[in-house]
Amino acid sequence: MSTVALTFDDGPYPSTTPALLAALGDVRATFFLWGEHAEAHPDLVRAIAGAGHVLGNHTWTHPRLTTVDPAARDAEIRRTQELLTSLTGVRPVLFRPPYGDTDRAVASAAAGHGLTEVLWSVDTRDWAGAPADEIVTAASAVEPGGVVLMHEGRPATVEAVPRVLAALAARGLRTGPVRG
Repeated sequence: MSTVALTFDDGPYPSTTPALLAALGDVRATFFLWGEHAEAHPDLVRAIAGAGHVLGNHTWTHPRLTTVDPAARDAEIRRTQELLTSLTGVRPVLFRPPYGDTDRAVASAAAGHGLTEVLWSVDTRDWAGAPADEIVTAASAVEPGGVVLMHEGRPATVEAVPRVLAALAARGLRTGPVRG
């Protein structure tokens, strides 16, 4: 059975993360966490990790990394690494640059922290306000081995997840986290 990775960016959010974890049930996903949000909601970070999901680094303040100087870029990644490691006891190995905004310097900075950069093959456009039906349609089109981009802070995403899982299962696809 082929696998696809479901990924969720920008969390955690008290308003949606618990419902998202419930919607995923025993399905494992990858959560690229925003450092400021993680610092504000450490119990949610621990809940995500405790449910068996893989945590990835999504920077501290969510900047466009190609527009910041090297020291700021390094600090964005390092600070988030340190926080997530201290909260969970597990050092992240996956990194997603905000907005997918990357270049060789960004990839090199991530690699310098032992991180593998992960982008996506399907963008559900939930970040742009896509309704649940559109999220389901987009995510359901992922090819085997693909990576689906979704976001934690969107109620429509939470609503879509059970239907996304059902649609992928109907195609004979298994879901799981990104493997680093």
